[in-house]
Amino acid sequence: MLETLEIEPPGAARRAVIWLHGLGADGYDFEPLLRDWELTEQLAARFVLPHAPRRPVTLNGGMLMRAWYDIYDLNFSSGEDREGIESARQHLLDLIAREEARGIPSEHIVVAGFSQGGAVALHTALRFARPLAGVLALSSYLPLANGLAGQCCAVPGSLAIRMDHGDSDPVVPFRLAERSCALIEAQGYQVEFHRYPMQHGLSPAQLPSLRDWLAKHLGTQVGHGV
Repeated sequence: MLETLEIEPPGAARRAVIWLHGLGADGYDFEPLLRDWELTEQLAARFVLPHAPRRPVTLNGGMLMRAWYDIYDLNFSSGEDREGIESARQHLLDLIAREEARGIPSEHIVVAGFSQGGAVALHTALRFARPLAGVLALSSYLPLANGLAGQCCAVPGSLAIRMDHGDSDPVVPFRLAERSCALIEAQGYQVEFHRYPMQHGLSPAQLPSLRDWLAKHLGTQVGHGV
C-alpha cells in the first residue's frame, strides 16, 4: 500500500475522496486547499492523498521523482508506459478497497487527480464495475485511450465525470483534453467539461465550482467555506 497523507473528519468517516497529485509533486500538494474547503468536517469525509512512488521519468532526462508512471514525451509520439499506467491503476484500486474495508461503500468514494493523477483517476474509474460517487480530472487527459472501448465497464449514466482544463495549457494541450472527453462520450458517458482561461494549474474562479461539485456528488450540498 502506498504511503498516504490523510485528512480525517472529527468523527467516523462516511465518505472518502482519493486525490492523486501530479508529476513531481506529492500528496501534500493539495492539502491546504482541501483543508480550506472544510468538507472534511461538513461531509464527514476522509481525504486520502497518496504519494506516488519515485521513478526515473524519461521526459525529464531520467530524473528520479514521484510519478504515477513514466512519460516519454508530451506528444505521446513515443508511446505510453502501459505497464506503469496499469500499476498506478492497481495502486488506486487498492486504495479504494481499503476505504471499503474501513466501512465506506464505493458509491460514497470520489477519485480525483491533477494532471498525471487525473489521468490515473479517469483510466481507473472507467474500468471500475462498481458504482463510484464520481471522478474528477483536472488539467488531465485519458491515457491508453485507444483501448477504452473494449475495457470500460463503468455503467454510463451512473458515473459522474468532470474534466477541467486550461485553454492555454502548455503541458497537457487543451486539444488532448477535448479529444479525451470526446472519446469518453463516444462510449455513452456524460462528461461535465469546463474550459478556463489558464495554463497548467487551478484558477481562483474555478475553486468554488469544484468544491460544490464534490459536495454534490458526495451526497449533500453545503455552504461555501471559502
